[in-house]
Amino acid sequence: MAQNKGWGGRFVIEDMAPQDIVTPEDFTDEQVMIGEAARAFLEGEVRPRDAEIEALNYELTVKLLRKAGELGLLGADVPEAYGGLGLDKVSSTLLAETLAEASSFALSVGAHVGIGTLPIVFFGTPAQKAKYLPDLAAGTKIAAYCLTEPSSGSDALGAKTTARLNAEGTHYVLNGSKLYITNSGFADMFIVYAKVNGDHFTAFIVERGLPGFSIGPEEHKMGIKGSSTCPIFFDDTPVPAENVLGEVGKGHVIAFNILNIGRFKLAAGCVGGAKEAVALAAKYANGRKQFGRPIASFPLIGAKLADMNIAAFVTESMVYRTAGWIDEMLRASEAAGGDADGAGARAAKAISEYALECSINKVFATEALDFVADEAVQIHGGYGYVKEYKVERIYRDSRINRIFEGTNEINRMLIPGTLMKKALKGELPLLRKARALQAELLQPMPLPAFDEPLAKETYRIGQAKRTFLAVGGLAVQKFGLALEQQQETLCLLADMMIQTFAMESAALRTRKMLLRADPAAAARTRNAVEMTAVFVQEAMERVESHAKTALAALETGDALQTQLAVLKKLMRAPLGDTIALKRSIAARVVKSQQYTL
Repeated sequence: MAQNKGWGGRFVIEDMAPQDIVTPEDFTDEQVMIGEAARAFLEGEVRPRDAEIEALNYELTVKLLRKAGELGLLGADVPEAYGGLGLDKVSSTLLAETLAEASSFALSVGAHVGIGTLPIVFFGTPAQKAKYLPDLAAGTKIAAYCLTEPSSGSDALGAKTTARLNAEGTHYVLNGSKLYITNSGFADMFIVYAKVNGDHFTAFIVERGLPGFSIGPEEHKMGIKGSSTCPIFFDDTPVPAENVLGEVGKGHVIAFNILNIGRFKLAAGCVGGAKEAVALAAKYANGRKQFGRPIASFPLIGAKLADMNIAAFVTESMVYRTAGWIDEMLRASEAAGGDADGAGARAAKAISEYALECSINKVFATEALDFVADEAVQIHGGYGYVKEYKVERIYRDSRINRIFEGTNEINRMLIPGTLMKKALKGELPLLRKARALQAELLQPMPLPAFDEPLAKETYRIGQAKRTFLAVGGLAVQKFGLALEQQQETLCLLADMMIQTFAMESAALRTRKMLLRADPAAAARTRNAVEMTAVFVQEAMERVESHAKTALAALETGDALQTQLAVLKKLMRAPLGDTIALKRSIAARVVKSQQYTL
């Protein structure tokens, strides 16, 4: 893969070559084997015990976590020096995707290996890493992450839990509580955030069993019922001073960096969930007969299966594109060298370059899975509302994802906000590009020839970028720094960015397949071309709608009409027959009875 410039958000102002991204078609033999190992564990150990896990059997969940640790499935992100595998992010992403079918158990694994373990990987001292990471990688100790409080959710820095250093300087005494803590019923150690002296937001490693540390009752949840979710309480709990994670007062650095990875890993899990839902719906549609034939033969059911498959394809393309970028940044960070003890912090900083893309992945993937799950239930009809069918559980389980790791509303606010911060710091020539575009928009825009496969889609993605810059430029001109208070406009800009990144990810992946010109993959490539064509056309309709809504809030009268005329020029392109394309896509899904590329 060609080296990228390491600036998150660059996709809105530059076009990229297909060679600049990683796709599932690029998996190495080793990565395929890792995915197969996870699949074997899922089929052999987890799926047969599914009902017991869903009944919240702590003992079984811990036993299976230990087994996963023995197989190396918990140590992908832990350095080899501390008992892990030290795998690349594409490999760990594939693990997260594959294990997603384990439902509640996948959440237990994800909380442990991600937000539970990574704070120590990235920010732990050598002593902390040596003490905790081997056990976490092996599954002999289970981790939990404690940020949310009864009075602070999205406003994480508003935490009320306090920590005060004792007179001897040996321990910090914690008081307060945390809410909705995954794995809390059986975890051995907890990453806990508290304010030292009520002011300095700080992270601590807290071990189970300390005096004054107690676990509340299990929450009765809508979904993910097989995962443990309890409140925890601190009543003068003494935590050794050497268990401060990072620096006193710098807990926000840990929290925000870990959220980046948490959001990305959540998106990876949504890929696996969407693929499973497609397979369940396709198999049911083939087996269920109405009016004398399988319902899969009816065009409206086929259109649903096509839309579901497209959503999974686009999400998968986004997730592995981002994983490849993160890997590249990590390699650059390692090549730069430096103190070995600071490697984790440098890795977190490298990953933070793509904080914006992590939020984009999180929002798109969680909403795509919700859509796919909903359609899967609809295809099942009344049976989809019955617990005997897994789509009922997928539907319930998927809903929490839009709340986890920062609500989708918060992430939407972060996306354009992060972009603007990069621009103001000189990391991205966003404002210069927006100003240059204003003159360009006044010129005629004749349509180019669309002779090559995906030429039209590539052109339209470029127009989406111009549309975002035009609308975003107007918003900055009108509101200046006060734009951050215009939440509706920020949300519209975020949605335009999300749709653009999604379109481009799918198109680049498909163009890379076309460049390979592999005869053995001709059918897959044709399917990718058709799915990309459908998605781009429909996504551009969403971009146009978002732009119109934003322009109406930014301009009035003749100025608005001028801007709408420019938008009309930007949106011009020949329409494709999406009905015919979806019938073609659906036929492949129905035949394969699974997610199909």
